[in-house]
Amino acid sequence: MTSLRERLAKVRYYVREFSGEAAYDRYVAHARGHDPDAQVMTRRAFERARTDAREADPREGFGCC
Repeated sequence: MTSLRERLAKVRYYVREFSGEAAYDRYVAHARGHDPDAQVMTRRAFERARTDAREADPREGFGCC
């Protein structure tokens, strides 16, 4: 039987994946893996770039009028 802590860790994992919060962590790991000295975007800049890319994609259905 799994402990409560393990269950909560699994729930936390799925919530972070579903909400997109884990995307920044993956981005940082990828950037550091390719070049440890590379400058990575702040979380705020990353989210802004992600939102801009999503809004620019006509397949996403964003846009006004």
